Amino acid sequence: MAAKTATPQIAFRYRAVDSSSGVTRSTARRLAAELGVDETQAIHIALRKLAVKVLPQYEPDDGPVTAAQIRRIEKLVPQGTKRSIRSSLINPPTKA
Repeated sequence: MAAKTATPQIAFRYRAVDSSSGVTRSTARRLAAELGVDETQAIHIALRKLAVKVLPQYEPDDGPVTAAQIRRIEKLVPQGTKRSIRSSLINPPTKA
């Protein structure tokens, strides 16, 4: 027989009353029934939704643009005529 690797577990305790920081088992059961899943899956769904709402969903970038990067961008971008994005969309340049 192959040995099973244990999945890390935590103790989960329901609250005595529903509050902003927890729910009763009764509420968890009602939620699970409404979703058509068991209580454990309802907890996973709730934690996933909270994670999406609270945690960044992207990799951190390299930080602010440096002065050298700005100079390089300015060299690459045609300089001179300044137009706003709005004016560019309303009055697109005409082709000669």
